[in-house]
Amino acid sequence: MADATPARFVADISRVQDGARPDAVALWFEGRETTYAELDRLASRCANALIDAGVKPGDRVGVLAKGNDDFFVLWLGCAKARACLTPVNWRLAPPEIAFILKDAGAQVLVCGADYADVVDTMLGEVELHRLVQFEPGHARWPAFRDWIGAHPDRDPKLPALEDDDVIQLYTSGTTGLPKGVQLTNGNYAALFECAIAADWGRYDPGDVVMDVAPLFHVAGANTGVLALLQGCRLVVMREVEPRALLETLQGQRVNHVFLVPALINMLLQFPGAGEADFSSLKRIFYGASPIAEDVLIRAAALFGCTFTQLYGLTETIGGGAYLPPLDHDPARGKLRACGKPWPGFEMRVVKPGGEIAAPFEVGELQIRSRGVMKGYWNRPDATREAIDAEGWFKSGDAGYVDGDGYFYIHDRVKDMIVTGGENVYPAEVENALFGHPDVADAAVIGVPDERWGEAVKAVVVLKPGAVADPGAIIAHCRERIAGYKTPKSVDFVAVLPRNPSGKVLRRELRAPYWEGKGRMVG
Repeated sequence: MADATPARFVADISRVQDGARPDAVALWFEGRETTYAELDRLASRCANALIDAGVKPGDRVGVLAKGNDDFFVLWLGCAKARACLTPVNWRLAPPEIAFILKDAGAQVLVCGADYADVVDTMLGEVELHRLVQFEPGHARWPAFRDWIGAHPDRDPKLPALEDDDVIQLYTSGTTGLPKGVQLTNGNYAALFECAIAADWGRYDPGDVVMDVAPLFHVAGANTGVLALLQGCRLVVMREVEPRALLETLQGQRVNHVFLVPALINMLLQFPGAGEADFSSLKRIFYGASPIAEDVLIRAAALFGCTFTQLYGLTETIGGGAYLPPLDHDPARGKLRACGKPWPGFEMRVVKPGGEIAAPFEVGELQIRSRGVMKGYWNRPDATREAIDAEGWFKSGDAGYVDGDGYFYIHDRVKDMIVTGGENVYPAEVENALFGHPDVADAAVIGVPDERWGEAVKAVVVLKPGAVADPGAIIAHCRERIAGYKTPKSVDFVAVLPRNPSGKVLRRELRAPYWEGKGRMVG
């Protein structure tokens, strides 16, 4: 940054920028602008409201809402109160939402108007002491800005500790139960240092950064916090809608944006995109799922800016490898790579026997850094399984490193499906499938999808006498799990291929759909 020493911890972000550029716009959301001076005072009011509500250091504060500017007011307020923000995936089914709120032990929940009815249905199951709604109008819950506005804007100035959890993001588990990823001040200090040290992460004060990714994702949370850290104007989108996205990119003269590959592909096909004015764009970041080389080449031609791929996981604060603009020249032959390690991050490939893989040998990608999570909330066994004694996090992604030190994702170790940037584990979907009275056996795989990268497919063995009805099976699942996890198609087979120990051979099921594709993930 040109004129301010970057904040070290999350709670300091608005404090630093209030001192450096109080009148500059920090947040833009659907026409509402908030300056850095206003942001810092709102964050202090929020901290005092939380403290007055009985929130203590280390307590979890839930948030269930689509994108909005007050998410960042709430996050900074939590940090000033030494509380931990716990965003909940708003795409989940009510039982899944209830599980996360109970697992986190959140006693305060701030939600969007779209989810007030959902929260009402679970109040007998989830103990919440304080309910607040971002938008005004609820019969019983106060509006967020009214609630915090009743408290002083005096900064509580609680001493932040390196080990304080500042955000807890939930990631799906292979058993079907989500795990809370504890990310600390120390993790974010590592991210801040790395982002500013690396070319991809450095912004100029006043740059316009658009936050499109859901804020319950590490990509959405980090896009916003890195922009505010460096004094940018952060444009927050409520949700992804191509027309609104194109209009806002142009109208707000956006310089930087993170897009998942499925959204890039969607924009390429959107009517009128070819005539849009993208002259303000400096770079597009992408990640969270694979992208086809031809999509990248067409996107570079359409947007006329540089591209940077980011590879990482929630458990590594989104950190791992990055592929800079130079390597997006097709002549360099690196477009299939996810890149080289971030500054301050180490990566290696480990073979099943524990040996370090030689170049081009496939194994599991592992990451070590100060950015690696503290652990999984209340899951010490899962934490020990994920992080070894030397601090290496086991990504669950299989890949290799080439002779130049570039890492490549080859396949998934854990059979995870990535659809539109969302992670889906087969076990979660299979659990729903097996509840259908006509299903005798089932397996779930990811198949290629031009729009979403991968689509969820169920392969089902019916009980004797049952009639094949894909629509009924899909509807059954939709009632029990989130829409993006619900199978988009169903195939019926007489028997599933299994190995001698009874494990479904998913690779055999996937193979016909991925024949001729450049790489198979999920």
